[in-house]
Amino acid sequence: MATGMPMIEAIGSSLLSVGSFGLATAANYGWSGLVDWAVAAEFIAGSVGGGLIGLMVAKRLAGYRNVLSRIIAVLIFTVAGYVLYRSGTILLSRTPPP
Repeated sequence: MATGMPMIEAIGSSLLSVGSFGLATAANYGWSGLVDWAVAAEFIAGSVGGGLIGLMVAKRLAGYRNVLSRIIAVLIFTVAGYVLYRSGTILLSRTPPP
């Protein structure tokens, strides 16, 4: 909303950013020899598949701006609530995080 960017472009730019950061991190680990390539291939395949499914869903919902905005808002608040819950339980138990 702050940029006035259409929702479909905001989702796409977010996915591009997350993918770029992930690729840079994966390359760093790969060059360091810290990657189990069989497991990495499974994650890559799942990410590509999930990205394609997300793209199809986003395109389908792009015409329903309010629905897409509400879905994104619910996801953001759900993740924020989970983070607050986990942080609160850790702070209240006074044990270090796992």
